[in-house]
Amino acid sequence: MIKPDGMRIILLLIPAASMLAGLFIFFNPALVIEIQRKFYEKINWRIEPISMKKEIRNTRIMGLFLAVIGVLALLKIICAGLINIQ
Repeated sequence: MIKPDGMRIILLLIPAASMLAGLFIFFNPALVIEIQRKFYEKINWRIEPISMKKEIRNTRIMGLFLAVIGVLALLKIICAGLINIQ
Protein backbone atom coordinates (compact mmCIF):
# COMPACT_ATOMS: atom_id res chain seq x y z
CA MET A 1 0.00 0.00 0.00
CA ILE A 2 1.22 3.48 -0.84
CA LYS A 3 1.85 5.73 2.16
CA PRO A 4 0.22 9.18 2.11
CA ASP A 5 3.55 10.92 1.42
CA GLY A 6 4.24 8.51 -1.45
CA MET A 7 0.82 9.27 -2.91
CA ARG A 8 1.54 13.00 -2.76
CA ILE A 9 4.77 12.49 -4.63
CA ILE A 10 2.99 10.45 -7.31
CA LEU A 11 0.26 13.10 -7.59
CA LEU A 12 2.96 15.70 -8.24
CA LEU A 13 5.11 13.58 -10.55
CA ILE A 14 2.41 12.69 -13.06
CA PRO A 15 1.44 16.30 -13.95
CA ALA A 16 5.09 17.36 -13.79
CA ALA A 17 6.05 14.60 -16.24
CA SER A 18 3.18 15.66 -18.50
CA MET A 19 4.35 19.28 -18.45
CA LEU A 20 7.98 18.34 -19.13
CA ALA A 21 7.06 15.96 -21.95
CA GLY A 22 4.74 18.56 -23.44
CA LEU A 23 7.42 21.24 -23.37
CA PHE A 24 9.98 18.85 -24.86
CA ILE A 25 7.58 17.99 -27.68
CA PHE A 26 6.71 21.66 -28.23
CA PHE A 27 10.34 22.82 -28.46
CA ASN A 28 11.71 19.76 -30.34
CA PRO A 29 9.00 18.64 -32.78
CA ALA A 30 11.42 17.46 -35.51
CA LEU A 31 13.33 15.30 -33.02
CA VAL A 32 10.10 13.82 -31.67
CA ILE A 33 8.96 12.97 -35.20
CA GLU A 34 12.31 11.30 -35.93
CA ILE A 35 12.13 9.28 -32.68
CA GLN A 36 8.64 8.12 -33.69
CA ARG A 37 9.84 7.16 -37.17
CA LYS A 38 12.72 5.11 -35.74
CA PHE A 39 10.40 3.39 -33.29
CA TYR A 40 8.02 2.37 -36.07
CA GLU A 41 10.90 1.05 -38.19
CA LYS A 42 11.88 -1.25 -35.31
CA ILE A 43 8.40 -2.78 -35.36
CA ASN A 44 8.53 -3.19 -39.14
CA TRP A 45 6.51 -0.14 -40.15
CA ARG A 46 7.58 2.86 -42.18
CA ILE A 47 5.83 6.17 -41.68
CA GLU A 48 6.41 9.35 -43.64
CA PRO A 49 4.47 12.58 -43.24
CA ILE A 50 2.96 13.98 -46.42
CA SER A 51 3.76 17.52 -45.32
CA MET A 52 6.58 17.93 -42.81
CA LYS A 53 5.52 21.55 -42.19
CA LYS A 54 2.03 20.42 -41.12
CA GLU A 55 3.45 17.54 -39.09
CA ILE A 56 5.74 19.86 -37.14
CA ARG A 57 2.84 22.28 -36.54
CA ASN A 58 0.58 19.46 -35.32
CA THR A 59 3.33 18.01 -33.11
CA ARG A 60 3.86 21.43 -31.51
CA ILE A 61 0.13 21.75 -30.87
CA MET A 62 0.12 18.28 -29.29
CA GLY A 63 3.05 19.25 -27.04
CA LEU A 64 1.36 22.47 -25.95
CA PHE A 65 -1.87 20.57 -25.26
CA LEU A 66 0.00 18.01 -23.14
CA ALA A 67 1.74 20.75 -21.13
CA VAL A 68 -1.55 22.59 -20.55
CA ILE A 69 -3.27 19.38 -19.42
CA GLY A 70 -0.42 18.84 -16.94
CA VAL A 71 -0.86 22.35 -15.53
CA LEU A 72 -4.64 21.89 -15.27
CA ALA A 73 -4.21 18.52 -13.55
CA LEU A 74 -1.77 20.05 -11.06
CA LEU A 75 -4.17 22.92 -10.35
CA LYS A 76 -7.04 20.47 -9.86
CA ILE A 77 -4.94 18.43 -7.40
CA ILE A 78 -4.04 21.57 -5.44
CA CYS A 79 -7.57 23.01 -5.49
CA ALA A 80 -9.05 19.69 -4.36
CA GLY A 81 -6.81 19.86 -1.30
CA LEU A 82 -4.94 16.67 -2.13
CA ILE A 83 -1.65 18.54 -1.91
CA ASN A 84 -1.03 21.31 0.62
CA ILE A 85 1.35 23.99 -0.61
CA GLN A 86 2.63 26.30 2.10
